Amino acid sequence: MNDAPPVKEPIICSRCGKTAEELPLTWTCSVENGARHYLCEDCARENIRSIEGRLDSSWW
Repeated sequence: MNDAPPVKEPIICSRCGKTAEELPLTWTCSVENGARHYLCEDCARENIRSIEGRLDSSWW
């Protein structure tokens, strides 16, 4: 019987590879083809226009 706690995987920025043990509130998350992708605060700021461009028109 394995009583070891589950190993928690770090959160990884999909763009630059920066890691975090816990998901920071300033990071952005998107779901693409059923998979979660995270962007750190710096990458989200650098790519905000492309992020906005992918939003459905109902958001505007």
